[in-house]
Amino acid sequence: MLKLIFLSVAFSYLLFSPLTCVQQTIPSETIKLKTRQQSGAIFKNFLGINGFEWDFFDDKSDRINPQKVKVMQSFGGFRHYMDWERIEPEKGRYTFNPTHSGGFNYDKVYEICAANHIDVLSCLKNCPPWLISTYPHELRDVDNVPAPFGSNHYVPASYILQAKAAFQFAARYGNNKKIDRKLISVYQQPRWKDDPVNTIKTGLGLVHYIECDNERDKDWKGAKGHQSPEEYAANLSAFYDGHKGSLGKDVGVKSADPTMKVVMAGLAFPNPDYVIRMIQWCKKNRGYLPDGKINLCFDVINYHFYANDATPAHDQRTVGKAPELSEAGKVADDFMAVSKKHAGQLEVWVTESGYDINPESPQRAIPIKHKTALITQADWMLRSALLYARHGLERSFFYMLDDVNVNDATPYASAGFADQNKRRPVADYFYQVKNLIGPYHYEQTINKDPLIDVYRKDKKRMYVLYIPDERGREKLFKLNLKGAKAVKVHLLVPGANQMKTIIVSTPSGKIKLRITETPIFVEII
Repeated sequence: MLKLIFLSVAFSYLLFSPLTCVQQTIPSETIKLKTRQQSGAIFKNFLGINGFEWDFFDDKSDRINPQKVKVMQSFGGFRHYMDWERIEPEKGRYTFNPTHSGGFNYDKVYEICAANHIDVLSCLKNCPPWLISTYPHELRDVDNVPAPFGSNHYVPASYILQAKAAFQFAARYGNNKKIDRKLISVYQQPRWKDDPVNTIKTGLGLVHYIECDNERDKDWKGAKGHQSPEEYAANLSAFYDGHKGSLGKDVGVKSADPTMKVVMAGLAFPNPDYVIRMIQWCKKNRGYLPDGKINLCFDVINYHFYANDATPAHDQRTVGKAPELSEAGKVADDFMAVSKKHAGQLEVWVTESGYDINPESPQRAIPIKHKTALITQADWMLRSALLYARHGLERSFFYMLDDVNVNDATPYASAGFADQNKRRPVADYFYQVKNLIGPYHYEQTINKDPLIDVYRKDKKRMYVLYIPDERGREKLFKLNLKGAKAVKVHLLVPGANQMKTIIVSTPSGKIKLRITETPIFVEII
């Protein structure tokens, strides 16, 4: 039964009042007014977050913290920064519940995610201490290439230790319940008296995606930490399936669970040529599948992108930029083109995007007229998710749940979604939108300014409208509802669990709306 929600005078003004600002701008994003290649991905998949295992528990405890879980419910995906050391603190000794490094219960982390319909991407990253110790003291770094010192980085066998850890993880948390248990290993010695003991478990079905390390193109780390596309492809080939099974039965993700998808490490420098060279390596060293496709060693193309004022002609950023005015759309299109032309239309994800709130950060969101930087951060993060859906990607994840240090002007240090287990406006927006259009998928864009996207779920339609700018522009717009006699108009509300909603009759099949830079949602009744 429809229930009319009576709104304040201020809300009515927001929807229908005359404008004080109608200046025009041309957004840099190229928006074609037709249906793009549709991924079919539901919008929940674009509301992912980066975080850690402790984002679910009380401090220094394995007790679930209900308030932390409530914050995590804002998101449709969890990119878990998972240090290799956690699951293999000593060479060949695998631990999951509890991890002998940190004492975390990974089973419980993933069970919480499953119970709350949060898809997990586990990013296995950082070299463990026992591997780092193979390097000379002056070269020891967690970000080193994940192979013992002196290894040939162009040979898949050099990465067998990491690929063995990936096998054990996939065997436990993947879908394969029929795996040979003789291949499974957990370290069953307690750390101290009455310490819980790790036990063998297989096929828990809790994790469906695993990422092979993070930003392997990190050239700022030098030769010890940077991998060329060919070196990383060799790494992936071991990680994926033990280089087509040649490295042993207990090596590689697919050897444990053929259904688990392997995601390539997100690229710090979103250059599609890096992926093309990886594909060329696979063509040369892995050959072709029976269907004639190249035998790739990854299932998902992945990159990172932080929208700011840097351009090829001006590569030093000074401030964050509204996503539509940045290179975000072009970069997404470039990766989609690589997928279509060279990779059999593999899924494309972006697993890091975001904006700081520290006023000195060169990646900051800015105050705009009456909006604080916190509100602009919320607008731009949500609009980034909408942009990625519009350009045909399958998923997006944002950096990150908590600040590193809100008082630090270093890029990414103040990009958090929460303050001491309390949602910021950006997390409020994600929570509200997830609940409203989480199961909807992008269908088409029908207008450029204001930008109007159409989402659909079965026969239900939802319009998303906003001004793609960063100057506080507003516009009155008459939306043609194609004969609909009534709509619900939904407005985002910082600090709340639910949007404000009004039911409006539309006997003419049209409605006049006041559009701003904060998205509004119009639902056909």
